[in-house]
Amino acid sequence: MASIFTRRPLVSVEHLTHHYGPKRTQPVIDDVSIALHEGEIVGLLGRSGSGKSTLLRSIAGLLHPDQGDVRFAAREDANPDVAMVFQTFALFPWLTVQQNVELGLEARRVAPAERRARALAAIDLIGLDGFENAYPKELSGGMRQRVGLARAIVVDPALLLLDEPFSALDVLTAETLRTDLLDLWSEGRMPIKSMLLVTHNIEEAVLMCDRILVFSSNPGRVAAEIEVKLPQPRDRLDPDFRAMVDAIYARMTARPAGTPARDGLFPGTGISMALPHVSTNSIAGLIEEVDAQPFDGKAALAELGDSLGLEIDELFPIAETLQLLRFAELRGADLVLTPQARRYAGADVDQRKAIFGHALIAHVPLAQHIRRILDERASHRATGSRFRDELEDHMSPDYADATLRTVTQWGRYAEIFAFDEDQDSFSLEDPA
Repeated sequence: MASIFTRRPLVSVEHLTHHYGPKRTQPVIDDVSIALHEGEIVGLLGRSGSGKSTLLRSIAGLLHPDQGDVRFAAREDANPDVAMVFQTFALFPWLTVQQNVELGLEARRVAPAERRARALAAIDLIGLDGFENAYPKELSGGMRQRVGLARAIVVDPALLLLDEPFSALDVLTAETLRTDLLDLWSEGRMPIKSMLLVTHNIEEAVLMCDRILVFSSNPGRVAAEIEVKLPQPRDRLDPDFRAMVDAIYARMTARPAGTPARDGLFPGTGISMALPHVSTNSIAGLIEEVDAQPFDGKAALAELGDSLGLEIDELFPIAETLQLLRFAELRGADLVLTPQARRYAGADVDQRKAIFGHALIAHVPLAQHIRRILDERASHRATGSRFRDELEDHMSPDYADATLRTVTQWGRYAEIFAFDEDQDSFSLEDPA
């Protein structure tokens, strides 16, 4: 049998680029080219904001790219045999399960008798037989997502697009639905020829996919393509499975060649570095977790994620903030605490504030800039808008506001400056 990579692609994405912003000058995805082949599940793995959903919607025909093309086998334009399952259930609450499932068929002007027969068959296939006349409010989250899946497969799509379909579900429900979908796929009980899954869950990608495309951010690009050769069904405890998960964690935290390990963590440089929304409680909690047994100062990111129940969108920003503050180093797939962080873990509240404040002034240019301005002014005061305006010269107003809020929270915790929310004013009234 020929390799899927030697056959004609079912879908080809060629040099796709999307911009956003008031003048559409900022790329959300840039020069992305991928191919999807019959008989495979492909995962788009990356953090939120990396452009995965934008790519998915471009393939679905819901967005038109600024540059590039999406081409389907046998035709040049958008393919009607594409269906999508969304992260949110996207059901009409005033329609029954059967009526929700029939919507796509009704839009295609399928006759009522055929529409009903196909909808009932799809409902039975995904395990909701007996709930045809129920309304969404009567169903659990997992059951609602099954309705979304039935609505997608009832139109007999060649390609099924899945936009984080399990992320809104609890862990056990997500695992059940994920397993059921894989069973339907492996048994050939669905008409689907290929699936494209957007996820930020590394284990989910390894569990389900034949190929994984790792997306970088700012802008979104395909940073790596990984073929998963593990046989189905896959066991999360299998050493080969764990090794692949660890390898992907390492790949996603790797810096470009020639980039210093501690620099370039977040977009921008100097005071215009866009800081993530990471609380000091999260920072302290991760330090304490890695400092304690069984990690004793060094932890695999995959094990940390499992231990704390965090996915990459939650874990990576905290880990990289530790690196920014020189509290940790990312070495491959491992997070290693520095001696300073281990002193922080064993310190009392006041000592922790002093250690954190020193790191903040030394390694976060915006915090250093705010403190310097306050020190230089006779009143030791400055408005928040003064710094917000500076940031908006380099980033969007939303990013500027979020970045200033982050550094304000960090600075107040460390007591290197005070902030009055009502007056939008920084001061040195209560500095350390």
